[in-house]
Formats: sequence, C-alpha cells, structure tokens
Amino acid sequence: MSRPAVESHLVRPFGRFHQTVTVMWQRAVLLHCNTCLLLALSLVEFIMRIVIFLAALLGSLSSLAAETCKVGTDVERVALGDVSLAYQSIGRSSDPALLLVMGLGGQLIHWPDDVVEQLCEQGFRVIRFDNRDVGLSRWNTQAPEANLAFEVLRYRLGLSVGAPYRLRDMAGDALGLMDALGIEDFHLLGASMGGMIAQHVADMAPQRVRSLTLLMTSSGAQGLPAPSPALLRLLARREAPSREVALEQQADLLAALGSPAVVDDRAMLLHQAELAYDRAFNPAGVERQLLAILAERSRVDLLNRLQVPTLVVHGTADPLLPVMHGVHVAAHIRGSELRLIPGLAHRFQERFKAPLLAAVLPHLQAHRLDVQLVQM
Repeated sequence: MSRPAVESHLVRPFGRFHQTVTVMWQRAVLLHCNTCLLLALSLVEFIMRIVIFLAALLGSLSSLAAETCKVGTDVERVALGDVSLAYQSIGRSSDPALLLVMGLGGQLIHWPDDVVEQLCEQGFRVIRFDNRDVGLSRWNTQAPEANLAFEVLRYRLGLSVGAPYRLRDMAGDALGLMDALGIEDFHLLGASMGGMIAQHVADMAPQRVRSLTLLMTSSGAQGLPAPSPALLRLLARREAPSREVALEQQADLLAALGSPAVVDDRAMLLHQAELAYDRAFNPAGVERQLLAILAERSRVDLLNRLQVPTLVVHGTADPLLPVMHGVHVAAHIRGSELRLIPGLAHRFQERFKAPLLAAVLPHLQAHRLDVQLVQM
C-alpha cells in the first residue's frame, strides 16, 4: 500500500521540474518571437527605405530624362561642301542615334516636338535637320537655277528631267551630317520624300543603318496611283504676292493633306503655316527638291537589293501617295514589315501621333536590342 505514496512523492518534484522547464521554454519562445518581430520590423523598415530611395531615384532619372529630351529652338550648323545644314541633336550622346529625314519642303520643325521628345525618352538620341534648300540650311556657293515649268513638261512627255541635284545627293548630305557628328551607325526614319532619301542612305551605307523606317513614302515606280488633280493644283501654287497669301495657300495645302476623319481648325493650320514661313520661306528651293523627285523614275531595283531591317508605315487615307505606294515599297524590300494605319493621311495630325509611335517604337527597340545582344 506504500507504493502509491512513494510514486506520488516521486512525481511531485518531477512535476515541479516540468513546470519550471515549461515556463522557461515559454519565456524563451516569447523572447525569440519578440526578437524575430523586431528583426522583421527592422527588415520591413529597411525594405521601405530602399523602395523610397528607388522611387526617388527613378523620379529623378525620369525628370532628368525629360529635361535632357526637351526640344529647344536653337540649331547648330555643319558645312558639307556646297551646302551647310542646320540641325538639332536631342538627347544623350551615349544613346543610339535616330536620324529623322523630312519630306518635300518640310523643315526640321515639321517633326512634332512632342513626338521627338517621346522618341528621345525611349532612349534615343534624336537628330533632325533641314534638308538642303529648305529651312535654315544654306548654300555655300551660288544656288543652282532650274526651270520647273519646262522640266515638268518634259516629265509629262515621258522625257528625262534635268535637276540641279538628285535624291542621292541629299542622301549624301544625311551621311555627311552623321560623319560630322562622329556617329558611325544609327537608326533611320524618313517621311515622304525623306523616305525616298532614306532608301538611298540605306543603299549607300547599309552597314551603318541599324534599322530603317519608311513613313508615307513611295518607290517611285510607274503605274502607282497618282494624287488627285485638286491636290496637284494646290502643290503647284508656289508664287505668293504677300505673306498673308502664302499663309492661306499653305493652310489650304495642309488641310488637303489631312485625314478626312479629322476636322482641322483653320486657325491652327494658319498658325502652323506662320511658324514655318517666319522661320524660312524658300519656294525656289522647294522647286529644286521637287525636280530631284521627278528626275528619279523608279527605285525598285534599289529596294530589291536592300538588306536592312525595314518597317514600312502608311496611312489608308493618304491623298498624296495613296496606300498602294506603301504596299509596293514593302513588297520589294526583302523581310520588311508593313503597318497600315486606318485613317492616316499625309500629315502628323494629333489623332495619329499615338498610332504612329505604337507602330514605330517596337521596331526601333527590337533592333536596338539586337545590337546590344551582339555587343554582349
């Protein structure tokens, strides 16, 4: 009968020991949990500080990029033999260069500032310039003379056209500008006549052109749809007895080159015409550019031999170079991509800036990455 008493006597100290150990364990666990909680809070605070720092850094970088890409009005000049070109370089010199080539009679300001800034903010050094005979570009010698009426008559009779210079000479200007800037290779985007010039640049120096984008342009081949007679009459109006008449004529032309899906504000068109006229007005120079276009019948053979990564972008409502011009260009460049933009005409209208950028940027970025991978 004494055995249970003995067992009870033995269990009590063990029970007290177990309770003591349990309490110590609980305290240790509690202390450990508090330590873990403090460490976790410290870690969260550290991560939050890192996040805030990175956000501030990205914000400052974004602000810096926006400041770096801000377009001004000042231009620089470079002498290239017979001509001196006026140009602007927007962005960091360390970024891949993107050369913009404007069309007939167009000045560098006809590349919309906001589009230029967005291209720059995507990591490109954007270079735009006045072609010979327009804007602030100048002849270093006596400007050549030309008889537009006589040469247009020869063109209509199917005879050869005499031009003071050719589109290939203008392509040489573009390459000379890049040489002067010390830029070995670059992306190339040309619009309208600028797209024709860009075709020659890619043919003359394919190893220097990272990518080619041809916007609202043509191969110059016979048989493609012609502009409407009404538009041709507007294009032919080059003489203006006064500034006011010149502005009205230019506003009429801008309206005719716009999309039928957009109702233009006349005051805005007159303002755009005013900006261009007051910067530079050289109708004789535009006539010489037009002759350079007419003197070149077709670039199909040139397009057939191009091996540069090419994107062709054209609007379905282009009244000057109807959509088949773009289709024909793409059909003759091996491996090219064609993007048709519904409603786009022959101007950089506000409604179509976003679709244009959405078409062009992936092409530019893809071939920028191709080069980076090769360099790695």
